[in-house]
Amino acid sequence: MENFLNDAVVSINDFLWGYVLIFLLVGTGIFLTIRTRGIQLFGLGHGVKLTRGVYDKKEDAGDLSHFQALTTALSATVGVGNIAGVAIAIKMGGPGALFWMWVTAAVGMATKFTSCTLAVKYRKINEDGTVSGGPMYFIENGLGQSWKPLAAAFAVFATVGTFGAGCMAQAGELSRAFVTLFRSDVTAEMIAASEGGLLYSLYLKTAYFIQLHPTLANFGVGVVVSAMVAVVILGGIKRIGNVTSKLVPFMAVFYVTAALTIIIMNMGSVPAALVTVFSDAFTGTAAAGGFTGATFILALKWGVKRGLFSNESGQGSAPIAHATAKTNYPAREGYVALLEPFIDTIIICSLTGLVIIITGAWTAEGDIGGADMTAHAFQLGLGKLHNVAVEARLGRLLVTFGVILFAYSTALSWSYYGDRCIGYLFGLKAVVPYRVVFCLFLIVGATIKIDLVWNLCDLMNGAMALPNLIALILLSGVVVKELNEYKMKIPDFDREISGKINGSSENG
Repeated sequence: MENFLNDAVVSINDFLWGYVLIFLLVGTGIFLTIRTRGIQLFGLGHGVKLTRGVYDKKEDAGDLSHFQALTTALSATVGVGNIAGVAIAIKMGGPGALFWMWVTAAVGMATKFTSCTLAVKYRKINEDGTVSGGPMYFIENGLGQSWKPLAAAFAVFATVGTFGAGCMAQAGELSRAFVTLFRSDVTAEMIAASEGGLLYSLYLKTAYFIQLHPTLANFGVGVVVSAMVAVVILGGIKRIGNVTSKLVPFMAVFYVTAALTIIIMNMGSVPAALVTVFSDAFTGTAAAGGFTGATFILALKWGVKRGLFSNESGQGSAPIAHATAKTNYPAREGYVALLEPFIDTIIICSLTGLVIIITGAWTAEGDIGGADMTAHAFQLGLGKLHNVAVEARLGRLLVTFGVILFAYSTALSWSYYGDRCIGYLFGLKAVVPYRVVFCLFLIVGATIKIDLVWNLCDLMNGAMALPNLIALILLSGVVVKELNEYKMKIPDFDREISGKINGSSENG
């Protein structure tokens, strides 16, 4: 039954991701880039100032500060897509897929600006004082009641999607990374003869137990993750924002530092890796090692697909978090939101991709992909240090720790996306039951076949994007108006940026 379902989902994905979504995602991003006059080129500086809290006012409407809203959205985007998703893209599409991830991110910055500006403009203040927003609200309130079926469709797709992309996929990769960390041939005799101290003995016993009972180990990991997520999400968005505002900066610095260490150690290989990325993006990749080769179409397809999963530009999930920002200016949160694809894909995914390419992990023999490939790349990269055995183990430990942090933070934010969609469909009374079910599905995700989960993620990501992209195109004029009005109100030291966006001086 599972294989039949997986084959059916793959068939739908092949159609949806063949040309339809690639054209819509990139095309919409280009269209919005033109309409906002290159907002991603000239808006970064202002977005950074906003995120630093330069303009924060406690009395403004909303639940979270600009920084908390950004980190909540980033905690959903900076997930296993940055570790496992990049590896899958390169495995299936070759190094050229990384280039198309960059393209998705570049045009996606304008898409993210547009969607998050609309999310704040059309958000709803609930009876309990909390905020609800996102595509379902700006579709219904921005386009009119006749468009409500499209808004409901997005909410349904997003709710189902939370159980895939934000729940089971995260738990599955986390569980597999944890079990793989302890994968080794351990015997009872080795444990009995161990003289390596308490920690080493505990490691051997854990590895032996996982070796004998892998399914039970996966289940145990799922239970622990479920409990850790429940502690946070049952407290609502403010508790989620407090946790992610501390967790996201830490995990980003941790992972970036580890990846940069390997890249610096292999600096001589970086130019060749970049040449490979750019050339293979348009010509495809010949077979090498365990890699079977890829065409230009595969590089494009997998780059855009995994790019969307990574930074969620055009998907419509991040606006749900940004709608909670404390601000009275919708465009202000749009500036903050455009930082996401830059941080997530241009920086973090690029580092992962370069580590995989310069170490040659993408050509490894055997069926290796996802977080396992990235872990293998870190093993190879750190193995150049003086103690190969110790540093190789350290490489896998670093990636495992990264997967745990990324998956946990992603689950927190996606649970919130789901409870806002459930609240839109059935009212706020359905939110708490949804959160309980979400935590239970984390256990399911830790124990089932991961390929099916990833394919379901692609299906729901694509389904969510369709109604969202339609609304962004139709409401782009509203965003341009909001942007122009906002630029007339920002302080003098930002007028120069506004002038560049307009192609003229502020007084012109």
